[in-house]
Amino acid sequence: MTDFARAVAPLIERLDALFDRLEAILPPPLPPPDWSATAFRWRTRGGRGWLEAVKLPHRIRFEDLQAVDEQKQRIAQNTRQFLARRSANNVLLTGARGTGKSSLVKAVFNQFSARGLRLIEVDKDDLVHLPEIVDLIVGRRERFIIFCDDLSFESGEPGFKAMKSILDGSISGMPDNLLVYATSNRRHLMPEKMSENLETLSTADGDIHPGETTEEKVSLSERFGLWLSFYPFSQDHYLEICGHWLAEFGASPQQIAAARGEALQWSLMRGSRSGRVAWQFARDHAGRHAKKPGPRSTAGIAPAGSGGAT
Repeated sequence: MTDFARAVAPLIERLDALFDRLEAILPPPLPPPDWSATAFRWRTRGGRGWLEAVKLPHRIRFEDLQAVDEQKQRIAQNTRQFLARRSANNVLLTGARGTGKSSLVKAVFNQFSARGLRLIEVDKDDLVHLPEIVDLIVGRRERFIIFCDDLSFESGEPGFKAMKSILDGSISGMPDNLLVYATSNRRHLMPEKMSENLETLSTADGDIHPGETTEEKVSLSERFGLWLSFYPFSQDHYLEICGHWLAEFGASPQQIAAARGEALQWSLMRGSRSGRVAWQFARDHAGRHAKKPGPRSTAGIAPAGSGGAT
């Protein structure tokens, strides 16, 4: 060993020890996307995000969704256009809770995943990462839907600006293999207050111009080209959904007819006639009356939002 090598050997050992300590405190590398999966969730850690494959996505069928036939037809047609590489719109599904908004998006994924449709679920708090998601999927052959469930914003939230930018406001533009499907109980995705009416201006000839706050709220929802509205169910529709799920759980037509009164009492106790409530009633009824679990009474047949829910 030369004199130089002997002189630098302690320094090299100290550097190796320093690198070992740095590797111990640095966050581990993010996992690469598993592109063989069909559904993903965007996960974040330490300010960084990655696509996590969903191992057991909910498999909801179109026929499991009752009393929303027009909404099913319109979103299915929009998705077919998207998969055929024709022009299609981002979709906003709004309306009463428990009426099928989220379940319809999951049914679309289930219907078209075999044709290359992929679903990416993004929480509202992670919408600031939308540019990163776009960078990951741009140029890929699959067709992606970003799914934002129960979307709503308060004034000044960073996700609001990020969503506006990705839909129609960024200089980079939205890739042609991506759409956004979002659900919300609010048509304009933000709370509306009486004080905003004071900002409304009128001209001398009577024209009314909304204030800046109202314009800001409307500006996001207008970026969705297709709006689908969902309404509370009538008693008949509610009972129809109950009957559908009771049949799926193995009940006979006689048992379904006999359960009508119980189904109505269940809805009165819950204060709602929705698809979610109907599914929960059928699940409870099947559990109380079935002698043994049937082939479709397992936990995987549908989430607590099916049959026209959420």
